[in-house]
Amino acid sequence: MLNGKTIVLGVTGGIACFKAAALASMLKKQHADVQVIMTENATKFVTPLTFEQLTGNKALVDTFDRNFVHSVEHIAVADRADFVLIAPATANVIAKLAHGLADDMLTTTVLACRCKKAIAPAMNTGMYENPVTQDNIALLRHYGWEIVEPATGHLACGSEGKGRLPEPEDLLEVVLHAVSHEKDLTGKRVLVTAGPTQEALDPVRYLTNHSSGRMGYAVAKAAARRGAEVTLVSGPTALKKPAYVSTVDVVSAQDMFDAVTRFAPDADIIVKAAAVADYRPETVADNKLKKSDNALSIPLARTKDILDALGKSKRPGQFLCGFSMETENMLENSRAKLKKKNLDMIAANNVKEPGAGFAVETNVLTLITKDGETALPLMSKDAAADALLDAILKQL
Repeated sequence: MLNGKTIVLGVTGGIACFKAAALASMLKKQHADVQVIMTENATKFVTPLTFEQLTGNKALVDTFDRNFVHSVEHIAVADRADFVLIAPATANVIAKLAHGLADDMLTTTVLACRCKKAIAPAMNTGMYENPVTQDNIALLRHYGWEIVEPATGHLACGSEGKGRLPEPEDLLEVVLHAVSHEKDLTGKRVLVTAGPTQEALDPVRYLTNHSSGRMGYAVAKAAARRGAEVTLVSGPTALKKPAYVSTVDVVSAQDMFDAVTRFAPDADIIVKAAAVADYRPETVADNKLKKSDNALSIPLARTKDILDALGKSKRPGQFLCGFSMETENMLENSRAKLKKKNLDMIAANNVKEPGAGFAVETNVLTLITKDGETALPLMSKDAAADALLDAILKQL
């Protein structure tokens, strides 16, 4: 996702430097050109050679390195940079950057950068919460920096509190969100549903399905990376909440109906990827149903049809995309659903096709509109999400 992008990773002198090494590796795997710049104190925790091996580029430390005698290296790096992330960032470096001080390779380079910048503070809780540090962070925010909030937990000093550097995968998402995609959905509000619903039978049991939520989460992340304001209505899943997305947790089909109909009027694009239960137990027992020697029959009642309600209330200019998971007659059934529900597009797949079922990282979608259909090859759900959004933008 970062092919052709130059990422400047600033590493300052904190124990969390080891996470920066993992992040550098992740950025390289996304095909970024990773230029690490270290403070002198950072080299006491991790050697420059570590970053050079991970990125294929010399880790810069000394502004007056004689190897750069024929170029002003910090300016050259600043000109190439597409994004700057400083992780970990000590209180000292935060203070320098907030006040324009440039006395080493990192601060001089960053001061010359015109690209987007983010900083991830990592330090003792007392240092982080000190009003001076908070003022400096606020000043960086004022100057356009993105501030990556530190995590709370056990710190290297032995105390518990706020100040931990977020995990490398969370820092990677900061970079991906900033520069991995064109912001072609800026100004659009996107509503996505994902995951299964759970329909209670008694206080212990419920009816559900095999949906993992991965496809809907991928769409939500992709839309956010492309600049949209995203609301994700999610049934119960084991997935981590996506960054830069407003996630609304629901449990039952009725919960999802209530949430979706609340947010739908303001949405420009709605992608209904959730696997909502079509039926629920007619009654919910107050106590656990005890087993007996007799067979058990569970009367079921229909749940509210969310997609049908959205199709009936769709306003002019609003784009509505549904999903159709079939086991037979996929195109015929999906086309009928497209027309009946008043959809603009339906993403169809056959659960029996290898790579297109539940709880896998891939999907095989066919995108259907009233004008035709586009069969996508087997691809990751992240790639399928982008292909889906590309198709929606084309229609818009």
